[in-house]
Amino acid sequence: MSLRLYDTAVHAVRDFVPLVPGKAGVYVCGATPQSGPHIGHLRAAVSFDVLRRWLIRSGYEVTYLRNVTDIDDKILARSAEAGRPWWAHAFTYELEFAAAYEAVNTLRPTYEPRATGHVSDMVDLIARLVEAGHAYPAPDGSGDVYFDVASWPDYGELTHQRLADMAPAEDTDAVETAARKRDPRDFALWKGAKDGEPLTASWPTPWGRGRPGWHLECSAMATRYLGAEFDIHGGGLDLRFPHHENEVAQSRAAGDRFARYWLHNGWVVQGGEKMSKSLGNVMSMDALLHRVPAAVIRYVLAVPHYRSNIEVIVPDSLEEARTAYERIENFLVRAAETCGDAVSVAGADALAAVDLPTAFVTAMDDDLGTPAATAVLHESVRAGNTALAGGDKDGAAALALQVRAMADVLGLDPLDPHWRTGFGGSGEDADPARAALDALVQAELAARSAARQRRDFAAADAIRDRLTAAGIAVEDTAHGARWTLAPREN
Repeated sequence: MSLRLYDTAVHAVRDFVPLVPGKAGVYVCGATPQSGPHIGHLRAAVSFDVLRRWLIRSGYEVTYLRNVTDIDDKILARSAEAGRPWWAHAFTYELEFAAAYEAVNTLRPTYEPRATGHVSDMVDLIARLVEAGHAYPAPDGSGDVYFDVASWPDYGELTHQRLADMAPAEDTDAVETAARKRDPRDFALWKGAKDGEPLTASWPTPWGRGRPGWHLECSAMATRYLGAEFDIHGGGLDLRFPHHENEVAQSRAAGDRFARYWLHNGWVVQGGEKMSKSLGNVMSMDALLHRVPAAVIRYVLAVPHYRSNIEVIVPDSLEEARTAYERIENFLVRAAETCGDAVSVAGADALAAVDLPTAFVTAMDDDLGTPAATAVLHESVRAGNTALAGGDKDGAAALALQVRAMADVLGLDPLDPHWRTGFGGSGEDADPARAALDALVQAELAARSAARQRRDFAAADAIRDRLTAAGIAVEDTAHGARWTLAPREN
């Protein structure tokens, strides 16, 4: 079975046939850094990181773009409220997004273009559309330029809507723009500079000073790096309309074939409501990282199917994910202690050479079926624990490598240097809370070992009881005592 993906444009699962054999070009809509990231933002980042990892594992050379929309109405408004330059405001939060992406172990993009670095490409795209009769400058000389939706018969093709059924395009200054448009559904390609806005937030064009419209930015950046036609365009389900619909229209009206496949991830929701700043139901990354390790957040986001919504109920869902992740981690730690470098030292090349279970491959090739793939992963963990319990070191080592290879596809390999947890959570770069806990537990285990050596078993048992009461499980192995967090009761 070859890779099949659900293409939103046709509402069906299709065989993935790349434009160039052996290569895949992927563009994913990235952040608008008006404020800090929350778990909803990370859903798309993790979903398409899994896609990228599976494409790589499947033998494709992947060019992966994730843009930064660093000029936007909201950025200008937020920066004005904060009393700081818009570009400084945007860059501050761009760094926070970068740190969040890094925290949940997303691979760095091949390119990460900023909108402000591609204004000339956007102006060229507008000129092509004006020349072709699909765009027009506002007649009042405001500097606005609009896409003429009535001029493009296929407008609505991505979301299967009729133009007559569509609502007017949303504008922050709808009253002013209504008089400038031929049709209220026309959308802005270019926004003329306004009184009170900083001069640095506008660029000269043949139609007047101004700044790009949001939809225009992605079309220009995607084709700049991936060409007039490329393989996959991804983003959150909320971007299908109007953002991606408008991208399709303006790109194809300009003569570009644009994306061959459209993939959209589901939302992170609370009580059925999409997580968003406007609804006030967001969970910031900082707050989440104080509750659970970043690997657990990655588990929450990577394991459900990318097209499904994730209902996040704190703390239950996070604790369930922590327990599931720790099952994988605990097995690999035990296997590494027992089997040595064969498990612990294996790097990316070694993992890439591991034969994955057929059921795992089948699940991932079926539109990235991560729930079924994760079930296979946990089956191998159980089999590996059985092998360890039976003293089958060779079997345990083989299963551990298989588990690592599957977990690596999901970005969840606990022995990946990224996570920096070491065996049991120690290490110089470990999560600070976990590292502090490890230091305290190791001191207790050292005291317990000393008590046992002097045959003071009452004192040794008292230490173990204290640790058990604190939720720390202690296991005595041939390599010494090791600790884990005890499984939580539901």
